[in-house]
Amino acid sequence: MKLAIGCDHIVTPIKDEVASELKKLGHEVIDCGTYDRERTHYPIFGQKVGVLVAKKEVDFGICICGTGVGISNSAQKIKGIRNCLVRDEITATEARKNFDANIVSFGGKVTGAGLILDIVKAFISTKYEGQNKEEIAKIDGLIKHENYDLHLLDNEQKKWDEGFYHD
Repeated sequence: MKLAIGCDHIVTPIKDEVASELKKLGHEVIDCGTYDRERTHYPIFGQKVGVLVAKKEVDFGICICGTGVGISNSAQKIKGIRNCLVRDEITATEARKNFDANIVSFGGKVTGAGLILDIVKAFISTKYEGQNKEEIAKIDGLIKHENYDLHLLDNEQKKWDEGFYHD
């Protein structure tokens, strides 16, 4: 299976561990970044994962930030994404089974790498059962236009690189 994974700087080691374990299981993993602990702008990486999933260049996406809230919201803004922010297998598998979720997101400071890996394995192995098609169409219709421009946040990235933002 082909998977995209992205994170912010707070949880890079967790993302790296999850990606490594998924590769050991035979999955192809596209690492959308970030790649180190240098402070960065999480919406960039949620968008990258979301675009790959929406364009069907990967089967599923995985997003991780400190709480999961920020990166999951940025991924969710991409047309065609049905994201679930989870901390347990039941929620993740129900999101797949009932709503054809295609990205699973986590708070790496809330959920450790081992549990994230277990949840991802359950999520990607769960089949959508064809339910709630009308609701899914309504959800998918909330965003009217494709927004796959990966340069949309370039100006923000430039500001980060120039030290405009501070903790």
